[in-house]
Amino acid sequence: MAVAYRTHVSIIGDILSTARDEAPDESGASVTYLIRKANVSYARLSKILDTLVSQGLLEQTNSDRACKYKISNRGREFLQAYRGFREFADSFGLRI
Repeated sequence: MAVAYRTHVSIIGDILSTARDEAPDESGASVTYLIRKANVSYARLSKILDTLVSQGLLEQTNSDRACKYKISNRGREFLQAYRGFREFADSFGLRI
């Protein structure tokens, strides 16, 4: 059986979904939490988080203990559009 690898965009979708739906509290999700829930290595997650914050899809908050990440309104819009496109592609038998 072939292993199905996730695309970069699907990893971004997983990170945004986790930040939106599964953050342990209202302050957001920690890096460790995102690594575990989105199943991404620290090195890869760090690069993606930098991009998502700089593009306004995630909001970074710094506390005395750690950085936390929450999805922004722009991130919610991106996630909604991504899910719609993924469903559209699936209807044609395409995997994105």
